[in-house]
Formats: sequence, C-alpha cells, structure tokens
Amino acid sequence: MASSTSVVLAALFANAAIAVLKFGGYLLTGSPAMLSETYHSISDTGNQVFLLVGIFYGRKEATRGHPFGYGKAQFFYSFLVSVLLFGIAGWESLKHGYHAITHPEPVSTGTVTLPVVGGQVPSVWVNYAVLLGAIAFEAYALNKAYAAMRKQIDEHEWSGLREAFRKTADVTVLTAFTEDTIAMAGAGLALFGVFLSRVTGNPLYDAVSAALIGVMLMGFAVALAWENKRLLLGESLPGEEERRLRGIITDADGVVDIAGFRTVYFGPEDVILTADVAFDPALDTGEMDDRISEIERRLKEAEPDVSKVYIEPELSATGDS
Repeated sequence: MASSTSVVLAALFANAAIAVLKFGGYLLTGSPAMLSETYHSISDTGNQVFLLVGIFYGRKEATRGHPFGYGKAQFFYSFLVSVLLFGIAGWESLKHGYHAITHPEPVSTGTVTLPVVGGQVPSVWVNYAVLLGAIAFEAYALNKAYAAMRKQIDEHEWSGLREAFRKTADVTVLTAFTEDTIAMAGAGLALFGVFLSRVTGNPLYDAVSAALIGVMLMGFAVALAWENKRLLLGESLPGEEERRLRGIITDADGVVDIAGFRTVYFGPEDVILTADVAFDPALDTGEMDDRISEIERRLKEAEPDVSKVYIEPELSATGDS
C-alpha cells in the first residue's frame, strides 16, 4: 500500500507541474497539440487525486455495513479514472484535433519575450522546452510506477508487463503506470507534430498529432475500464494460484475431498477464501478444529494476499464446484 501511495504522489506532482507548463506553452504559441496535452495533464492530475481518495478510503476499518472492509473502493475509483481519462482527456483532445484538421490555422512563426534568456526567442522553442520538460517529469513518475509493477511481477513470477496487466489486483499502481506511459508517448507525439509543422510550415502535422493523442487516450481508457470491471464484479485468484491453494488443502492430514472452493478479491491485497472440505469421519471435533487451523495457517503463508479463510467441514464429499 505504501508503494501505491508513493507512486500516485509522484505522478500527481509531476502532472500538476506539467499541466501548468503545457498551458503556458499553448497560450504563447496556440499549438493544437499543446492544448491536447494540456487537457491530458489536467485530467491526469485530477485522476491522481481520485486514486489517492481510493487508497485512503480503502484503508477504513470494516464496519457492520461493510464487514469485509472498503478495499473495493480502489477498484471503483480506478474505474472512475478510466472514465474520466476517456471522457475528458481523450474526447476533448480528439475533438480539438479534429477541429484543427478541418479548420487549419497558419503555423506560428512569431517570437516571445522571455526575460530569463534576456530577449526574444521563436515561440516554437517554448513548445520544445515545455514538452522536453514534460518528458523528463513523466520519466521520473514512470520510473516509480515501473519499479512497483516490477516488484509485483517478481513476487508473482509473472512473465512480464502483459501478464501483470491481466492479473494484477493493484489497480492503483496499474492505472498510474498506464497513465505515465501514455503521458510519455503523448508528449513525444506532440513534440514530433510541432516539429514537423514548424519545419514544413504545414499545420496539419500538429493537428493530426492532437487527434492521435485523443485516440490513444481513449483506447487506453477502455482497456483500463475493462481491467477494473473484472475486479469490481468479484474476480477470483488466477487459476494456477487457486490450484496451488487447493493442493494445500487436499494434501492436509485428514482431508478426504474438497466439495467447494472459492476465492474473491475484496481489495488489492485482500483475498477471501472459502472451502467446503470433507474430513475423515474418524476425526473428533477437537482434531478437526486443529486440522482446520493448520490448513488456514498454511494457506495464508502460501498466499500473503489471502486475508481471511473460511473452511466449512463436511463428513463426506458432495461433489466439486
């Protein structure tokens, strides 16, 4: 949880600074790509605030009304972020880019006065400086998010980022990592579009880059929403992890069969496991309680994300679920 918070805070400060720089660049140059990137960074800044709300809300203690805690708050707020990323940053960027394509304006060749350099400079240099600064800020935030993702990959022995994207329950880190990746790509695309328009004198490159940024944002937003949906609906642990945990129960002394086995995520690091276990009828009540306690201990040791285990003893197997 601490790593999630630090990742989101790093992205929050980076995006807030970048949004101010990009908007200043747009005011000075009128670049469509710069305005699209401003929408992008403003959206990202707001998104980090929502992710922080999800983290802190998810830390609330369980209550009578929410006996399993508030861990799913992070899933909800991450889903909300994907909607905002699509609706605000993506759609507004695409709309503005389309308008710039259909109503092109001449490429600005003017100059701006910058006291810090002691005179006037071509206005396009402002865009270059802002976008290069944005890339530097985003590289810092992305590095933090990648380190957190890499830690999860190593812990779960996943093959790489693709598998982690499909299986991770830490949607806060996943969302921050995705946003930072898109932000890096978007800033690079905007820089390329601004450069080509300046060199060729054709405003179409700048406008097209703005539209492409919007399409890219909307595509990633849909992917994020899909990944959050699976957890909001109550996804279980991955199949191979469930099989490993079932094996622990099956191999335990006195266990005859497993009549039912279920897992579900109630938070990024909060899995609830329930099992209907058929024990040897020869076991008395005290022995059965000892076996159940030992099974629960071994399950939690094998999978640290399992926070609660409920085992329902049965005298004989009634089938498999």
